[in-house]
Amino acid sequence: MDQDTKLTSLMKVLGHRFKDMDLLLEALTHSSLVKGTRKSSQSGRDYERLEFLGDRVLGLVISEELFRRYGKAEAGQLSRRYNAQVRKETLASIAEELEIAAYIRMSEDLKASGGDNNPSILEDCIEALIAALYLDGGMTAAHQFIKKNWWNRFEKLDAANKDPKSSLQEWAAKKSIAPPVYEVVSQSGPDHNRTFTVEVTIEGFTKHSAKGFSKRAAEQIAAEKLLKDLLNG
Repeated sequence: MDQDTKLTSLMKVLGHRFKDMDLLLEALTHSSLVKGTRKSSQSGRDYERLEFLGDRVLGLVISEELFRRYGKAEAGQLSRRYNAQVRKETLASIAEELEIAAYIRMSEDLKASGGDNNPSILEDCIEALIAALYLDGGMTAAHQFIKKNWWNRFEKLDAANKDPKSSLQEWAAKKSIAPPVYEVVSQSGPDHNRTFTVEVTIEGFTKHSAKGFSKRAAEQIAAEKLLKDLLNG
């Protein structure tokens, strides 16, 4: 599939016909492709600047919708719902659903090592695409894309719940025992696609471990495992 065909296909996924195609290309370009080259033209830039803007656009749209949708929710509940919608795992999951990896432009070396399926790269690219939509089509285009891909996630039953680490910390506090301790026991993979194994311990109970593409993700999974064990034990 040639580049023009791929971009046409992606615009259907995004629900927007770009007037500035260079802007769309920029949103899809990883730094590995332009590293060491001049970035004087827009088509020669990577997506990092757009990622910065897209993060803010997404945050505003999600915040406004939560404020409107949950009129009786306390600030803490809104914050937990917000964090659930903008966390890295959510963005990477949406990118996978939309098969964004097929459109990302990166060096052959990075692609060969699995870079196009790296959750961190997928997350960054989604934010860059949101910024590109905003700059090319205004808030209407960005809002339409976010609504299509985020709104159905708002009603998940656990969206307002505390994250597993916070819940585990509260459990320990209620039992008047020392808080959980997290330790990275191993790391593997190249720098751009690292996997962390984290172990969580509460004195007097069985340790639990988990893997993730970030320390935070591994900690959350490990905490969830231990909490389930404690509550079901």
